[in-house]
Amino acid sequence: QVQLVESGGGLVQPGGSLRLSCAASGFTFSSYAMSWYRQAPGKERELVARISVAGISTNYGDSVKGRFTISRDNAKNTVYLQMNSLKPEDTAVYYCNAAFTAAGRNYWGQGTQVTVSS
Repeated sequence: QVQLVESGGGLVQPGGSLRLSCAASGFTFSSYAMSWYRQAPGKERELVARISVAGISTNYGDSVKGRFTISRDNAKNTVYLQMNSLKPEDTAVYYCNAAFTAAGRNYWGQGTQVTVSS
């Protein structure tokens, strides 16, 4: 059974930091590109960050470049999102995604709420 379980969300003040984690099980984690997406109320889901299977290549949404860092630990089947200098506009539900495009496989976590507010 495929599972992606996000954790680490919560309420933080502007300028603060949070570290999200996504623990994966039920599939070969090291074969999947991993991503974080987010969706704010009334807005479409958007890509935050993506990391390649070996963790060598990363890319980020324009709004988070220089503030967020994605990483992965294939030994622990976990992907992380370090979020620094958080802004109120970062408030959203953050989702973990696993994609194996060549096999047409795409999995989502249940999401974790991040709220940036004073």
